[in-house]
This record gives sequence, structure tokens and C-alpha cells, in this order.
Amino acid sequence: MRKIIITVAPVCHTGKVIPEGCKNPLTPEEITEDVLNCYRAGACEVHLHTRDLRGEQTFELDVFRDTIRRIREHSDMIIQGSTGGLSTLTLAERCVCLDVPEVEVASLNMGSVNFGETVYVNTLPDIRYWAKRLDETNTVPEMELFDLSQVETCTRLADEGVLHRPLHYNFCVGPGNSSNLAATGRNLAFLTQLCEPGTSWGITHDSMKDFSMLACAIGMGASVVRVGFEDSFYYAPGKRAHTNAELVERLVQLIRMMGCEPATPAEAREMQHIGSLGV
Repeated sequence: MRKIIITVAPVCHTGKVIPEGCKNPLTPEEITEDVLNCYRAGACEVHLHTRDLRGEQTFELDVFRDTIRRIREHSDMIIQGSTGGLSTLTLAERCVCLDVPEVEVASLNMGSVNFGETVYVNTLPDIRYWAKRLDETNTVPEMELFDLSQVETCTRLADEGVLHRPLHYNFCVGPGNSSNLAATGRNLAFLTQLCEPGTSWGITHDSMKDFSMLACAIGMGASVVRVGFEDSFYYAPGKRAHTNAELVERLVQLIRMMGCEPATPAEAREMQHIGSLGV
């Protein structure tokens, strides 16, 4: 039976309106409780930014380390860090999560994109810098793609030896505030047709109102799907989850209805070519 990796991104961006009745976790204790409930529901990977207790991005690692320690005490979930996030942090500060040994995967943005009234900048020299740090720390990159042209960027950097094959793409589709590709099956088809043979891919649907694009991606061969308050509170039109675990539960139901099964952390490590857990 085909296995699908469920990643949860539990913390909503600062500045977003939190719907009434939805609990956005911020402290290490809150995030840990939330993430462990997601783990029990079927998630095998958690995506975390380095944030302070107010949810603002930071290069300080105290809260991040404490949160991961608590999660690790009770689960073998894959910890995914981030080299991204719209902020004023320096290149080194944006990838500070790589200094934490428990981080096994990290997002790697493959290009710039308009975001609201500004630009989310990820130049080729920036990408090479973060890719080198990923290599130095034996961290697997999840390549975040916002546009069709960025598939070619992945190939170019792999040919340079900056990235190692097999590649794993994560297609970040809209609407959201950014000018990335719209969330349509047609655009997913374009993206998958450009993928190198032997690669794998997943999807992040920002500001989604239902699970239709996740279902579309699973049907088209995605190996990873992501939910969580960082992306959206909704699982169906007009229906929002009160916790991240509820989103995971709904997604597990969808995956099983489509004849697949949620991957365990061990299966997900094998699928993503992650080394054995060394913590």
C-alpha cells in the first residue's frame, strides 16, 4: 500500500488573524502538546521555524531547542527546520536551526517571489550558501518551489553539485499573499511534467479553504502533503479545525479513502533518504 508522509506546520504566522476557537500554539509546552497529538493522529514530520515566545522569527535557539527536546522525549517524529521565512534575518541567522543536531530536514527556497507589496528574496548565491550549510550538517533539503522556472534552478544546482540527487521538490501553491502559482491541478501537472525522473515531490497549499488540492496531489503521485495552522485553519468550505490534530485526523481519513496509508517516521526517513536517528 502506498505510503504518504504527513507533515504538520503547527504555528500560525504572526500578523494573521486567529479565528475564534482556534488555539495557535506558541510556547514549547503548547507546541509540544499540539505536535504530539498530531503524531498520535498520523503525522510523522513537524515543520518548525525558530521563533520566540510571541511567535516572531528569531536566531535565538533557546525556545527552539526546548521545543524539540520535549517532542523528542515522547516521539520519533522527523524534525524539519527552515532556512526561509520573510524576515530581516541575515543568511546565517535564517539557517541557524541547522546548528541543532535533531533537525533532519530543512526547507530550502529555490527562488524569489513577490509577497504582498514586497519581495521574498532568495538569490542563487543565497541558495548556494544554505545548501552548503545543509551539506555540512547532513541535513536533507526539501526544495520549496514557487514557480515553474524554479524546477530548472533545482536541476542547474544539482548539475553544479550544490544539491545531491535524488531531489525532493515541495510545490508551494497559492493563493496566500505571495505571487506563487495558483493552486490548480493544471499547474500541478505542469510542475510534475518538469520534474527529473526518479525525484519525489510534495505540496504546501497556503491559505487553503479545503483539501481538494491535497487530494489532487495525492492522486497525481505526491509523497508528502502538509497541513497546519501555518498554512490554513480550514479542511472544507466554511469548516475550520480548532486544533492542528483535527486537520491531521481529517487528512488521514482522506489518505485512507484514496487507498493509501500515512507513513510512519521510519518509513518517511527511508523515503526521504534520511540517515538513522542519531539523537
